[in-house]
Amino acid sequence: MESCIPKPSLQSRPLVGDEAAERLGLLFKSLSHPTRLRLLHALIRAGAMRVTDLANETEMSAQATSNQLQKLAELGIVEGTRIGLNVSYRIVDPCVPVLIERGWCHIEEYAAVVAAPA
Repeated sequence: MESCIPKPSLQSRPLVGDEAAERLGLLFKSLSHPTRLRLLHALIRAGAMRVTDLANETEMSAQATSNQLQKLAELGIVEGTRIGLNVSYRIVDPCVPVLIERGWCHIEEYAAVVAAPA
């Protein structure tokens, strides 16, 4: 997967408009679900996985896994490919792994700040 394509810095962009803010909110809302984050991390680690393998990896039912993947697919984050009776999913938005990595970095840094003596 290619990396997130560089864009102008946030400092150089005009203030985010209503439509873009709404879309950003939907993206972050979809990424805020712990189950979806676990599914996405499994896909980042494996590249692509069948629904049944993702369900086993995350200890979820295949139906629940499929439902969460469908929500991510509707947002253009993942894409499913049918192979016989199975559907294999992969992340198609190269920015999402970067967002997850940055978020993980943040919680690790925040944990270090909270744990530091005053």
